[in-house]
Amino acid sequence: MSLENPRHHQLGVIVHDDAVTVPVGLLRHADSPRLDGENHDHVRALAETTGALPPILVHRATMRVIDGMHRLRAAILTGRQHIPVRYVDGAEADIFLAAVRANVEHGLPLSLADREAAATRILTTHPQWSDRAIAETTGLASTTVGRIRQRTATTQPASRIGKDGRARPVNAAAARRHAGRLIEEQPHASLRDIAEQAGISPATAKDVRDRLQRGDSPVPAKLTLAETRTPGTHPQTPTVTRLLRRGRIPDPDQILRKLLRDPSLKLTDNGRLLLRWLSTHTVNSHEWERLEDELPTHCVSLVADLAVGLAYEWARLAETLKSRDQREMA
Repeated sequence: MSLENPRHHQLGVIVHDDAVTVPVGLLRHADSPRLDGENHDHVRALAETTGALPPILVHRATMRVIDGMHRLRAAILTGRQHIPVRYVDGAEADIFLAAVRANVEHGLPLSLADREAAATRILTTHPQWSDRAIAETTGLASTTVGRIRQRTATTQPASRIGKDGRARPVNAAAARRHAGRLIEEQPHASLRDIAEQAGISPATAKDVRDRLQRGDSPVPAKLTLAETRTPGTHPQTPTVTRLLRRGRIPDPDQILRKLLRDPSLKLTDNGRLLLRWLSTHTVNSHEWERLEDELPTHCVSLVADLAVGLAYEWARLAETLKSRDQREMA
């Protein structure tokens, strides 16, 4: 039986339907996800079972048990010389995945420590798998897998394979920006071509095109926020972050008043343009706190997303100017 359904097709193994009888002496100990090995009480309980137990799964190339060590121990305990086996073909790295999946889906449950250790190992052998795909295999929450990935991973693949077997970019915001550039450079290209070049779905390519036609950014505000929190993606704002952590939050009103009095700005066209722009884009807590309670409920999420997007752009501007200031002072 080939594991072709959506829940198993990624495992890359083939489990054969026909069971064969194999001498127990030929079988090797499992590469088990159980950190503490077999549970002796469970082995004794299986040994006392009067009915036939299901065949165990064995990796044909190595004769290593994939699933069924408790059943094998029970057979040995009762003095049996042979045990029914279903062979599995596949690479050794994929065999461990099959062992984890089998132990999660039936039999004696894996402990939380077992499942977290399995996820850590899978992240090493299959870093291209998405958090959700690994969560599905190990029986963990995807958020737990994400925390393990952040704690253990040194490098991140550019894309990850989801539960459906499709590869998707880790940095969705960067992929959308790339798609936006492709649409501008190739206005007559089909959405499918754009999607293939950018590594996104045709539906996402359409959303990017629609956003550009409206004059919006190709990246939604929520992705922009997620990008600033994701290690290894768009550079964050270290200088600004350090200021905030030290409690040195500048007073926008005071700074704006100082700029408005600066002759080099007041007496030049570009300077006056900058002052007008700053005056209309500066916000303080007194202003937005008055407006917060009056904001219609259906607009709350939109305004929040707008604030996130503007905050991100302001942070990028701040970092650019701080870097320029440091270069000029050097």
